[in-house]
Amino acid sequence: MYERLLARLKAAGQEPLLTFWHALDEPARRSLADQIDQIDLDLIARLTASGQKGQAWADLARRATPPAAIRLADRASRGPAPPRQRGEQALAAGEVGLIIVAGGQGTRLGFPHPKGMLPIGPISGATLFQILLEKTLARGRAAGAAIPVYLMTSPATHEETVRFLNEQGRFGLAPEDLTIFCQGTMPAVDAETHQLLLADRGSLSLSPDGHGGLLAALARSGGLADARRRGIRYLFYVQIDNPLVAIGDPEFLGYHIQRQSEVSTQVVAKRTLRDKVGNVVTIDGKLQILEYSDLNPLADAIVGRRAADGSPVFWAGNIAVHIFNLDFLEQVAESAEGLPFHFAHKAVPFIDLASGRRVEPEQPNALKFERFIFDLLPAAQRGIVYEVDTETAFAPVKNAAGEAADTPETVQRQMIALASRWLAEAGATVDPGVPVEISPLWAQDAAELAGKIPAGLHVTAPRCFC
Repeated sequence: MYERLLARLKAAGQEPLLTFWHALDEPARRSLADQIDQIDLDLIARLTASGQKGQAWADLARRATPPAAIRLADRASRGPAPPRQRGEQALAAGEVGLIIVAGGQGTRLGFPHPKGMLPIGPISGATLFQILLEKTLARGRAAGAAIPVYLMTSPATHEETVRFLNEQGRFGLAPEDLTIFCQGTMPAVDAETHQLLLADRGSLSLSPDGHGGLLAALARSGGLADARRRGIRYLFYVQIDNPLVAIGDPEFLGYHIQRQSEVSTQVVAKRTLRDKVGNVVTIDGKLQILEYSDLNPLADAIVGRRAADGSPVFWAGNIAVHIFNLDFLEQVAESAEGLPFHFAHKAVPFIDLASGRRVEPEQPNALKFERFIFDLLPAAQRGIVYEVDTETAFAPVKNAAGEAADTPETVQRQMIALASRWLAEAGATVDPGVPVEISPLWAQDAAELAGKIPAGLHVTAPRCFC
């Protein structure tokens, strides 16, 4: 085994990975060998040889124009639209599946488990997993056809996620309707020497390959083939941290189908010039997302650009809710390169090969490689942008308590506000300051709620409609 690995690594100039081989016990050797065997050394060589050619972000931003979008105001003025009916038809025909990206840990929230296990229900304590899976179950029951779920974990969250969901009976989903698969990893390389780094003497420094790793992982796991076998045509994509997302939204789905879109994306209108969301724009006739980390450092004259009609160029904030055609995903998955890799210059702990000691760098010392799912947008011949209301559709749990926004507390306030709004629209009265919660299995909207509550309902104490 050693000779085989050495020959392969030497051909790639990476033989230092075996520096501590002879000091390892047999299980550690097998583990290291497995990690090395899973690395595409040719790909790493191509990526590092390409250099760290940063995008000319200022030039891209100057060429950007606002995306053509289906705006909230336009939809409100039209009233009930045929797109919703078309979306409902696709749901009823069993043509819709769901992708949930759930690889993140709750570390930033002070929660030592997968983020999907975070209790977020204001009264019930329902977890993010429960809320999103019950929304899926409710949408499928209303349509009369199951919505299969393809849930992507990461190496850090996979085992605990599988165990938790099995213990909870998958929150009502049938076993055949939930596929859990793990995203891939990429090794870190030294930024100067391009040598692969060791996290300890018998392990490479590995990290998840980004949410764009979904495409390769879904194909590798058999998820794409399963969706094809089931007759799925459209895959709804969400991330685990947004409990307000409207799973399988029929109107959004209907617009996607009627306009023959390959990739559709939901956006919200940015509240400030430099909101920390990706910016959906059109560049050279293609939809594209400029990350806030690349755009926001630019001058006000660029970030605050206005279109000919006076509207902001960078108004559309990406919320990571998409619809993908299965045909399109299969075509991209079969291409030679798939999604491109992006460089990230990070401080990565490593084992010093000379001393065998662990080094904790204070400054960025290594390159990590990630893929982003939104890089599929410019690959589409037809794509649409669909605006939703921040207050009713976007409440990501990202920050710990005490931060200004996107904390468990601010998210719960949004959940309570939406539940109160639905109750008011259904004819109920909720006393000021009284928290309320509505389970997805109880009602998916105010109209459904109206048929289940007594006339003149007055809520005076905390209540969960569950």
